[in-house]
Amino acid sequence: MQTAGIVDWHRSEDFVPLMLVMGGREKHRLVRSLSDVADALIGAWPSDDGEQYIAAVKTCLEAIQGNVPSKLARAALIRAAEESGILVISVVH
Repeated sequence: MQTAGIVDWHRSEDFVPLMLVMGGREKHRLVRSLSDVADALIGAWPSDDGEQYIAAVKTCLEAIQGNVPSKLARAALIRAAEESGILVISVVH
């Protein structure tokens, strides 16, 4: 597999924002970039198991490495949120 190179994962130009409604201290979490996806999955996710959660972590890493577009990581995050019962709100900008 050829790697395209690590992308600027803090950049949000090509990432359509979304809001996760989670429990805990930080109830509303704005996700605007791959960095935010990684932070939500690793630092704030309510559970570290689940098929969609694991797939989202892998897809996020692939996107950071430049192997897949960031929109695939966003879609994987949404599927993981649905699996975990986390509400996802589209953000209009």
